[in-house]
Amino acid sequence: MARPAYSRRRRIRPRDAILLLVVVALVVGARRWYGDAEPSRPESLAEDAYQVQRVVDGDTLLLANEARIRLIGADTPETVKPNWPVEPWGPEATEFTKQFVAGGEVWLRFDRERQDRYGRFLAYVWVGDRMLNEELIRAGLAKAEMGFRYSSSMKTRFRRAEQEARAAQRGIWSAAEAN
Repeated sequence: MARPAYSRRRRIRPRDAILLLVVVALVVGARRWYGDAEPSRPESLAEDAYQVQRVVDGDTLLLANEARIRLIGADTPETVKPNWPVEPWGPEATEFTKQFVAGGEVWLRFDRERQDRYGRFLAYVWVGDRMLNEELIRAGLAKAEMGFRYSSSMKTRFRRAEQEARAAQRGIWSAAEAN
């Protein structure tokens, strides 16, 4: 009696096994020779100066060392969130951030929590004596985010900057956006 087709095992020919081993060896060798295709992100950062590789959006930066930085306390409108429309004032917030960090070097300061659930480093970003987090809020291009654990003195500072932007009807607080 013949076995059903589904129970038959396919034998691996010696030639196929050798070909598979050669391919695996080539892949392993190439990875060692050229390094990993994806650069590794740092597990920790010190409070120091860093080079900005690019601005992801208004409140997120990518550093030259592949670390992603999320601004503490400043929430800009979305521009790159998957399956989400570009929100009003999002492109302006991104452009503001690009201009702010145009020199390429920023100084990072940290607070209680160093990273968010997405592995981004949470920081206050300084260029000279100006803090990007605060300046985005003051320009009306970000809301002051009070729902997270960070310094109460910074929360007060951000709240004042937001009140100033609201009073002047800047950006997201403009009369056109209020309607």
